[in-house]
Amino acid sequence: MASPIDDFYAVIPAGGVGSRLWPLSRADAPKFLHDLTGSGHSLLRDTWDRLEPLSGPDRIAVVTGRAHRAAVEDQLPGIADHNVILESEPRDSAAAIGLAAAILHRREPDVIIGSFAADHVIRGTRVFEFAVRDAVEVAREGYICTVGIAPSEPAVGFGYIKRGPELIVDGARDASMVERFVEKPDLDTAKQYLADRDYLWNAGMFISRADVLLAEIAANNPELHAGLVELAEAWDDRDRRGPAVDRIWPTLPKIAIDYVVAEPAADKGRLAVVPGHFDWDDVGDFASLAKLNSGGRKNDLAILGENARILSDAASGIVVSHTKRVISLIGVKDIVVVDTADALLVTTSEHAQRVKGVVDALKLTGRGDVL
Repeated sequence: MASPIDDFYAVIPAGGVGSRLWPLSRADAPKFLHDLTGSGHSLLRDTWDRLEPLSGPDRIAVVTGRAHRAAVEDQLPGIADHNVILESEPRDSAAAIGLAAAILHRREPDVIIGSFAADHVIRGTRVFEFAVRDAVEVAREGYICTVGIAPSEPAVGFGYIKRGPELIVDGARDASMVERFVEKPDLDTAKQYLADRDYLWNAGMFISRADVLLAEIAANNPELHAGLVELAEAWDDRDRRGPAVDRIWPTLPKIAIDYVVAEPAADKGRLAVVPGHFDWDDVGDFASLAKLNSGGRKNDLAILGENARILSDAASGIVVSHTKRVISLIGVKDIVVVDTADALLVTTSEHAQRVKGVVDALKLTGRGDVL
């Protein structure tokens, strides 16, 4: 087994509610804290286990909300206290990843960081490691590097990366410049992308020298950069940290890292990509969760829940049961049933993306008790 990378630090942004997985995923128990694959561990723990061989246990930082600190530390007992970076409120991925980069750069000026979401599912850990090690070699040359996933189907729920010319870097087996990012396509366009091997799924993984990442933020959003640097300067002083976070964090621009780093870097010829030939899913809705737990077999019924009591006759889809109720399904196809103590969701895989609309409607009606 290869040794951890000496100058590499893994960063796990653990934020977001995963509203398309309501009522399973809640504000106080977001999807990264759930076992959605039957592994026996949460998605967060699985992410940690993937990254530990690359960085070692002492070089993994988690960026999460204050409300989730206890749960994160309970699931990751090996995490060092100084590697738990707490947000006072969500400010999107550029602030979360940028803060980790600023703190780690201040501690270790030459550090290379890699950002990997806490709530994605990856199968093929060894292949994942190969891709990240290639990306680190590319990052050493001053590029911001992303890992693009080789598509296995014409997916319309993911963004895409268009590969450009090959990039020759010692130690990296396969790297290319990024020509452009593409938003989620329609089905016909996705089929064209699948046939064209230059298109990869955008999995939101970024590997870069911390100073290079921060310089890109400074060039594209000076206000965000100034706030992150000021926070980093106070971070390791316990007396200064809390007041600085309370004062500065809520003022930071709320923007995704794709818009403030990745897309501008691609336009400047500073963004590279290495392909990841492993199974990946962002588990964005119950349709993807059903596929994940049924091996892609559309006629199967996936069942999640430690004590689920399900009777099924000619039914397919997914049932998530967190109660003792008996749930009986007869002759229904591609159904989604999520049964919790205080909320019940029934829909179909076709309409799984619309669950977020239910959450938005509940917010407008003031039903925060079920969110």
